[in-house]
Amino acid sequence: MSGQESGVERPGGAAGAILGIDLGERRIGLAIADPEGLAARPLATIPRARDIDADAANLARTVAANGIAELVIGLPIDGSGGEGAMAVAARAWAAAIGARLGLPVAMRDERLSSHVAESRLGPMPRGRSGGPPSRTQRDRYRGRVDREAAAIILQDELDTRRSHGERAPG
Repeated sequence: MSGQESGVERPGGAAGAILGIDLGERRIGLAIADPEGLAARPLATIPRARDIDADAANLARTVAANGIAELVIGLPIDGSGGEGAMAVAARAWAAAIGARLGLPVAMRDERLSSHVAESRLGPMPRGRSGGPPSRTQRDRYRGRVDREAAAIILQDELDTRRSHGERAPG
């Protein structure tokens, strides 16, 4: 891929895609920008590992498979606009992941991203005979929400960059 075709410029002139990340306690939702950097789409949900090195190893596979050159990670800002313990932890995780993967990291306010994702996807499916959903159904739905939330976070970043006249990927 040339820099003209595919995303952000890496040092040395190579270009790549942007990966959006919705960091959760149990799962990590992933989204990727289209080659033009106009739209984000859900990509995958991976389980959150017990330590940062395992998270980095899991993400490294996605980064390599998709030619990722930059990470955009959701920042859990409080409703009041402040940064609490979750935001501090997310910043530390983002810095560690960026360092381990050798990629630049941008943080993006993720307030309401999961709520918007749930409204886009609709209600959780009911179980058999209209009963409560099974554990598998709940887990599958939560994974979809995490991927969609990552796409919302990434789309917000892409839109902001375009509105500020920054070079959009692509």
